[in-house]
Amino acid sequence: MTVMEHVRTGLVVDDLLREAVARRPHARAVSDATGGWTYAELDAAARTGAAWLAAHGIGPGDRVVCRAGNVREFVALLFATLRHGAIFVPINPGMRRYHLRSVLADADPRLVVTGDDDAVTVREVTDRPVVGLGTLRAALSGPSLPPAGPAGPAPNGDATALLIYTSGSTAAPKAVVSPHGTVVFAARAIADRLRYRADDVVLCALPLAFDYGLYQVFLSVLAGAHLVLGEPAAHVRLISTIREHGVTVVPVVPSLAEMLVRLAARHSSVPAVRLFTNTGAALTAPMIAALRQRFPGAGIVAMFGITECKRVTIAECDGDRGRPGSVGTALDGTQVLILDDAGHPLPPGECGEIAVRGPHVMAGYWRAPQLSAQRFRRDPDTGTVTLHTGDYGRLDADGHLYFEGRRDDIFKRRGLRVSAVEIEAAACDVPGVRAAAVLPPTGRRDVALFAVTELAPADVLRALAERIEDGKLPPACHVLPQLPLTANGKTDKRRLAELLDQPQE
Repeated sequence: MTVMEHVRTGLVVDDLLREAVARRPHARAVSDATGGWTYAELDAAARTGAAWLAAHGIGPGDRVVCRAGNVREFVALLFATLRHGAIFVPINPGMRRYHLRSVLADADPRLVVTGDDDAVTVREVTDRPVVGLGTLRAALSGPSLPPAGPAGPAPNGDATALLIYTSGSTAAPKAVVSPHGTVVFAARAIADRLRYRADDVVLCALPLAFDYGLYQVFLSVLAGAHLVLGEPAAHVRLISTIREHGVTVVPVVPSLAEMLVRLAARHSSVPAVRLFTNTGAALTAPMIAALRQRFPGAGIVAMFGITECKRVTIAECDGDRGRPGSVGTALDGTQVLILDDAGHPLPPGECGEIAVRGPHVMAGYWRAPQLSAQRFRRDPDTGTVTLHTGDYGRLDADGHLYFEGRRDDIFKRRGLRVSAVEIEAAACDVPGVRAAAVLPPTGRRDVALFAVTELAPADVLRALAERIEDGKLPPACHVLPQLPLTANGKTDKRRLAELLDQPQE
């Protein structure tokens, strides 16, 4: 069945699990540090979870917040919530109190499920019912509850399945409304490109509240693969986890890839991973080379996406060898455009705002109609929605996308158009620089470069001057032992800006 045919079937997200159960009931579906479930057992847990939600008064359209981390109960609650017609809202356990309070007020959940250690903290920032993970775990492992009666009409493709709170490194979180049909289309379209297999073992060491991590659930279920959940805080055990479970697929962001390379260097032999995927933040060319050196049998697939449409482009496996820097072509059944400031399409090779059309474009932002109208623009004549991403890039003549940076990452300096991403990539090309981040200039300061390296700042800048034009060269380099990261593993540029503002001793 093609992706577009799947759209016309009107499937909802829970149907993906039902199909997997029908195909492979006794195959291992999901494992965490405490054990695992087959697909039949996961389905039973989802069924029990739906009855448990009904007993807590949850109805169609109610929001259920899950702040439980990378555990299999998260997956069971996900499918239980969707099966019951409610809306699943994943939140990263690392979210700080300030954002947590505003997110919970915005989501207005009927129930919050959180780690047992966090329950007291969560109750301090919301008046909504809060249940510890242990209570959910006991309910799922105890005697089966009576099946939940119909909570209302069964959800359809237009019904909201998920609220995904974005967590960019510079902006406050906001929720993307993700309908069932849109999620199914996006998952199917990604699966058609990545080709996960039934015999794959997929390691998700990314937070499940991060949509890159969450969609590993859907991709694994679509393939009938085995999903292994790794806690992001337990990265030191990555190689042993990969070896223990026979992991074949690993989705990575740069910080995770760097950790894998360092750990693999300590072992005389490494497991036979067949595929690394990458999005969230791009791997640098040196990091790609290091992954290939340490995992010589693995292919690497670059991707680009944003929560508002899940995935924009996917490259061919090892496509960087022929098109360095490309993040691939549009998903089947979708369209990528490059627009100028007036909203007119630009020809190949010219840089502009990346815009997206297709069935994977989500339904807007939760309770934010003005912001939704700005980013999700509907043509009054055709009804077609164009998502204005706020990201900048260019297409080549064959439709391959090259990402240049966020709108705020593109700036003019000494008459040149400068991309922070370009400077970061050039800095990472300097031997000895393990990671780099660039902050664009403001009214108070010039462009700022941060580097993780043992090199002297002057040596970094001297080597960087051989790679970029003088007008793009930062005036100084700030050396750090490591870059601060958000809960999703992206560089925390807000924290870097705070470091610049701190008094120097």
